Amino acid sequence: MRRLLHAAGLRYRVDFAPLGGRRRADIVFTRRQIAVFIDGCYWHGCPEHATLPKRNADYWLPKLKRNIERDRETDASLRAAGWQVLRFWEHEDPDAVSSSIIDSIRNQ
Repeated sequence: MRRLLHAAGLRYRVDFAPLGGRRRADIVFTRRQIAVFIDGCYWHGCPEHATLPKRNADYWLPKLKRNIERDRETDASLRAAGWQVLRFWEHEDPDAVSSSIIDSIRNQ
């Protein structure tokens, strides 16, 4: 993903907290205020690929649910601060994702 964006002439920050604190985006375009998240299917509850833990479910289910809640809170905080939030799943085609990111930057 990053290689495709870099080849398109885009420059960005990697693993950066747009609002400070501990919540970090995978790719951040600071000048354009665009935060990109590439979410893992298991950790963020992909509707297509997420699986339920078979062992220690009492521990993992609330943890996974909280990850999803935290994602929504992060999106809301960033949008309230004037940021555009782009979220993609790890299984999505990198060419399609990078094209979507490039389009968002050009249309801004």
